[in-house]
Amino acid sequence: MINQLDTQAFLWLNALHTDSLDPIMAWISGKNEWFPMYALIIGTIIWRFKTRSIAILLMIILSVVVSDQVCSGLLKPLVARLRPCHDPLIQHLVHVVGNCGGQFGFCSSHAANSFTLATCLFLLFQSDYKFIKIFFLWAIIVSYSRIYVGVHYPLDVLAGAGIGVLAALFCFKIYQIYLQKFTHEKS
Repeated sequence: MINQLDTQAFLWLNALHTDSLDPIMAWISGKNEWFPMYALIIGTIIWRFKTRSIAILLMIILSVVVSDQVCSGLLKPLVARLRPCHDPLIQHLVHVVGNCGGQFGFCSSHAANSFTLATCLFLLFQSDYKFIKIFFLWAIIVSYSRIYVGVHYPLDVLAGAGIGVLAALFCFKIYQIYLQKFTHEKS
């Protein structure tokens, strides 16, 4: 029942494509296209926090590694759910933009990693930078692009987003424990 609803939702969302939007969504869905933004984030953190930036960046990197490995290393091979563009029952209905990717799609690493980054930035900097919430909009757009280009079902994306948020919360808690211990030892 859930798979059927997920498939229907995917087919409806994937069918909302337009030829003029295809290259934009392919770009949004790309892996390397966001490196300038990542470099700007890293540079800003280093500039703003100096030596403390090492712990901040390690926390963000650990969070992304955890979310990515849970999705790609654990759940994709364990669940073995075919991507919509590889599913012989519906692949003739799927609007694919670009490459279909690996065979399995549950859960979306793109969604996990973008929500991990958004959550990390929010947890770290929400009190200093009110605009930081905009990264959640970015994560939603990146996640939706995976449905648009035909490589993930909505539940793949939602599960990935949830894993990303949980990975960030987990690693942020470790970061807070580290800060408490580090500040107490210096006192």
